[in-house]
Amino acid sequence: MPLYEYECSACRTRFEVRQRVADDPITVCPSCGGETRRVFHPVGIIFKGSGWYITDSRGSDASTSAKSDHKATADDSASKKDSAASSSAESPSKSTADAAS
Repeated sequence: MPLYEYECSACRTRFEVRQRVADDPITVCPSCGGETRRVFHPVGIIFKGSGWYITDSRGSDASTSAKSDHKATADDSASKKDSAASSSAESPSKSTADAAS
């Protein structure tokens, strides 16, 4: 059974009553006999599991993009080395061909 908190509008006394959800709310203050109202409180929320915290989503996305950036940089540098090697290989043959003609 839930625990409900009530407050008297006349004497401001707060009291708790354990009652069923289907029960009618208490309308009379036990201290002074004044009118009461139910006090509502925010509910505590607990997030369990992965994906609820900013570090959960940021870490996986950042590491994935960093890995793809690193791979792209490595691929670019490898292609530059290949093109430099092929151009230097062409240079001696051109200079030899130019000297022969």
